[in-house]
Amino acid sequence: MGLLFLLFVAVPILELMVIVQVGQSLGAWNTAGLLVVDSLLGAWLVKHQGLGLIRKSRERLRNGEMPGSEISAGIAVLFAGALMLTPGFVTDAVGLMLLIPPIRNLLTSSIRRRFRSRLSTNFASPDLPPWNPIDPTEGGHSPEEGDQ
Repeated sequence: MGLLFLLFVAVPILELMVIVQVGQSLGAWNTAGLLVVDSLLGAWLVKHQGLGLIRKSRERLRNGEMPGSEISAGIAVLFAGALMLTPGFVTDAVGLMLLIPPIRNLLTSSIRRRFRSRLSTNFASPDLPPWNPIDPTEGGHSPEEGDQ
């Protein structure tokens, strides 16, 4: 509930405050122009980085590798694009930070690590040995046992 409050109430109020401050310094038309240029620059950066990630993903697939890091980076770039197209300087700053590869890699690896730990915590059972996806009969019960 706190996250929703932050996203739908606090962030827009913060954005308005920053836009008003910039508008007082630069003027209304200059502020509006800066927001438009910022969004266009963000869209160009997102397109450029997205195409690079698609290229890397295809190369990894050709080599028989799973492009896991490219997929998570692509999701972050997509999220950055949504932030950059949202009018406001604060969301643009956060979106721009997501477009910087070292920051993006740090964030996506942290999220993946957290997701893996949640999965292992939620699906680990002390009563059953770990399930082997290569050989489903190893570790748990065989599919035939559950069907009979």
